[in-house]
Amino acid sequence: MFSTAFLDIPALQGASGTVTLPGSKSISNRVLLLSALCQGTTVVHDLLDSDDTRVMLAALRQLGCGVQVDGTTVTITGLGGRAWPTEAIEFFMGNAGTAMRPLTAALAVQGGDFTLKGVPRMHERPIGDLVDALRELGCSIDYLGNDGYPPLRVRQPTLRLDKPIPVRGDVSSQFLTALLMALPLAAQDRAITIEVVGELISKPYIEITLNLLARYGIAVERQGWESFFIPAGSRYQSPGSIHVEADASSASYFIALGAIANGSGIRIQGVGADSIQGDIRFMDAAAQMGAQITSGPNWLEIQRGAWPLKGITLDCNHIPDAAMTLAVMALYADGPTTLRNIASWRVKETDRIVAMATESRKLGATVEEGPDWITIHPLPTGKWQSASIHTYDDHRVAMCFSLAAFNADQIPVRIEDPKCVAKTFPDYFEALFSVAYTAAHNIPVICIDGPTASGKGTLASRVAAALGYNYLDSGALYRVTAHAALQAGLTLEAADEAAIAALARHLPVRFEGEQVLLSNVDVTDAIRSEQGGMNASKVSVLPAVREALVQLQHSFQRLPGLLADGRDMGTVIFPNAPLKVFLTASAAKRAERRHKQLILKGFSANIESLRADLEARDARDMSRSVAPLKPAQDALQLDNSSLTIEASVEQVMVWWQSRQVFG
Repeated sequence: MFSTAFLDIPALQGASGTVTLPGSKSISNRVLLLSALCQGTTVVHDLLDSDDTRVMLAALRQLGCGVQVDGTTVTITGLGGRAWPTEAIEFFMGNAGTAMRPLTAALAVQGGDFTLKGVPRMHERPIGDLVDALRELGCSIDYLGNDGYPPLRVRQPTLRLDKPIPVRGDVSSQFLTALLMALPLAAQDRAITIEVVGELISKPYIEITLNLLARYGIAVERQGWESFFIPAGSRYQSPGSIHVEADASSASYFIALGAIANGSGIRIQGVGADSIQGDIRFMDAAAQMGAQITSGPNWLEIQRGAWPLKGITLDCNHIPDAAMTLAVMALYADGPTTLRNIASWRVKETDRIVAMATESRKLGATVEEGPDWITIHPLPTGKWQSASIHTYDDHRVAMCFSLAAFNADQIPVRIEDPKCVAKTFPDYFEALFSVAYTAAHNIPVICIDGPTASGKGTLASRVAAALGYNYLDSGALYRVTAHAALQAGLTLEAADEAAIAALARHLPVRFEGEQVLLSNVDVTDAIRSEQGGMNASKVSVLPAVREALVQLQHSFQRLPGLLADGRDMGTVIFPNAPLKVFLTASAAKRAERRHKQLILKGFSANIESLRADLEARDARDMSRSVAPLKPAQDALQLDNSSLTIEASVEQVMVWWQSRQVFG
């Protein structure tokens, strides 16, 4: 997951391949709570691992549920038939509406002494209609801040089951979902009726709730979308095990990607035409705009069809979350697109109508908006503008606007706070970059070259982490190659040159910070030894190996960008890199740093000897016939003799930012 302050997405040209989606947030949190209300154990497979589900799992642990997590499989031992906690408990619900609303209802019906809080935005999201309905039932709920909004305090109820429970349906379907999930706890000896006041929005989400309730033994009857009946004697029954579908809302980004991007198409695994999620109907809207879609029970395949896409007018009440993706698709259309009946956007993680309008305008689009609608006009070639997209701590805003990187003007897009996607799809950007592609010259490279012990590895890895870029420690490649060759039973002599070169060409090596992994095994200490350095020197004189490693180094230039450190990155390997830094420090300072490193590792060392060795190595490196150590002509020189690593990182970031198109 990208945890950087911002993520710069280069201009993208196409996309092809397969994406496996994470589990549905809506299904995951419903299933967790339903499993907690059962007696016995339920094994939940393919659960979404995200901020929202972690919030729910933490709350269930606080309540005393047994929770065992093994990857995406979670085993829940429920509270059914057991005493609920009597002590006061405070729950932190983050910004998870799918956890806050149903849990509030269940706690209020069951009773206790519970406080529910969240992030500041959660305290701005309305919950008054749910609280009003629960109070009609006899639940005791107090507002601890502003009336109608969290935080809340829940106490023991005095339930009144002699009349229907009214709840508004025109603000959020989660209020009705919360009641449907909580009221079976009270329907022991009489039926309970819920009456919806006003038009029920987001009906497909209620379909999900009803479908899952049936899986847990609760057969809710309904009359249209106005009245819902929970039978007397309702009791939750564990299904034993249950699988969570992949998230249909998350599928919308890759359906849109297939419709927008050049390429052989996108295949989505984990959700298909048989999904119980209403957002699967996004594929119908995408098809109206021109996407070519085929589907099976748990897969979709999308290809670009009509181009440009077709502007449409659509009532989006049935796909409120996925409809946001249509707003970005509209930028690629042949005329305006109007999305109607989306008032619920205003009470989500942010005011999504305002957010989508504001950020689309940054890109250059003309946008009109109203209380429950938005109209987006397309952006023709030549009209796209560079933009830094503010994401409002809203995962869907971040994911939607990543698709703007496929614009015709080949302008990159900056996504602020990319980690907000962790709410539902922590690995979204990794999934996007796994199928997206662009020309190599679009993928930025920062080179940091310099002499031995100048600190270029530490600096490069820190800058890579700050930008979310891939990292290449070129100096380690010869050491890793020698290590891998010896593991394969090869000698490090010319007789095995061809075999070592073949191995080096596809070396399964990656760098995480200053850690070196070979086939996912940490070999950092093994290759950093004195013997590792001697072995590296042996393979470095083999021409075929050097040629193979040049190819390998070029393969590290992957989306979204690369930080490469070494001695010839800017002069030989990536001569066209947009930023080259030549990092140096005095021999005395470098000897002092190396001395500290060796002492910390338990080795004895003499500073004067280390200094003499470094000066001798500098002389050899600068005079060698192949790729001598020298700054590239366009490199910026950075002497860090008196700088902290933080100051060095800041300087490189300032240089890099000054070369970007974002304001």
